[in-house]
Amino acid sequence: MSKKTFIITGAYGTIGSAIANILAKNHDHQVICVGRDKIQLDNVIKSIKGSTNNEAVRGYAVDLSMKDNIYEFAKEINEPIDVLINNHATAPNQRQETSNGIELQWATNVLGYCWMMDAFHEHLKKAKHPRIVNVASYWAGDLDLNDLEFKQRKYNNNTAYRQAKQANRMLTSAYAQHFKDILVNVVHPGDASSKLSNSMGFGGHETPEQSAKTPVYLATSEEVNNITGKYFENCRQKTCPFMNETENVQKLYEICKRY
Repeated sequence: MSKKTFIITGAYGTIGSAIANILAKNHDHQVICVGRDKIQLDNVIKSIKGSTNNEAVRGYAVDLSMKDNIYEFAKEINEPIDVLINNHATAPNQRQETSNGIELQWATNVLGYCWMMDAFHEHLKKAKHPRIVNVASYWAGDLDLNDLEFKQRKYNNNTAYRQAKQANRMLTSAYAQHFKDILVNVVHPGDASSKLSNSMGFGGHETPEQSAKTPVYLATSEEVNNITGKYFENCRQKTCPFMNETENVQKLYEICKRY
């Protein structure tokens, strides 16, 4: 049996590293860890290999706020990808822009997900039963289609994060419609204490492993073999009103495709 290949972005974060570690415990899994910082990436890969004895874990340092970097990364991967887990996120306290002039949260937390899905579409299509898992949050809302980059509104990292997580959910619905051959679902992982949550004034009452449970479930469980375009919490499908806003979902998708 050939190994299943998983890509996990934000792999050295609190929840991302837990997801990668759980996946690597199965030695039929090959895990590709992605993050911006090579040193942190190398450290988490060493830790995962040490705790799981799975040598099929490797990493790539990629700036996930930059479209060109993502597409260059995709060119380096030759094998089919069975599961893409978009998990990376940032929430700076002050409004920042990428070198391409895009507001940093929007570029990283939303467009980065889109660019990863688009760049790896062909890799996923080559797998037998491909899946995409987008890590979002129950903490979602405040999307403004007329001011996605906070050029008119006063920037607030909490508001920008909520907007991004709403967008992740809506775009999951859009991509599920466009990627007919791939299961595309979105998940609230859980409430682990992390650098990200602390930056927005939240703690966390779950362990990283508890928070990783539902993303891993969507990535691996046969129970979701025929489910796509849905939102999950605690390994259960939940109704998401944002994903039912058909017109706005399509508008958002079209806006993101123009970047």
